[in-house]
Amino acid sequence: MSILAWIVLGLIAGFVSSLIVNRRGEGMLLDIVLGVVGAIVGGWIMAAFGGEGVSGLNLYSIVIAIVGAVVVLVILHAVRGTSRAREY
Repeated sequence: MSILAWIVLGLIAGFVSSLIVNRRGEGMLLDIVLGVVGAIVGGWIMAAFGGEGVSGLNLYSIVIAIVGAVVVLVILHAVRGTSRAREY
């Protein structure tokens, strides 16, 4: 996958996962980083279950990246001891 595809995938996955967990986006740069990290984590989780990880810029990869980013956000909130969802 090209760098541009990783950025687009990261932006989409990071924004959607931020909406799911935090009820708002984190900002463009943080959403991209969150989505890329989520794609890596999601790919690792899928490989652990015998599935295929992120394979390109397609719906399957976006879903895997969103799942991974949600996992990353939940762990981050658990470590920090905060929940941004309760601020509203």
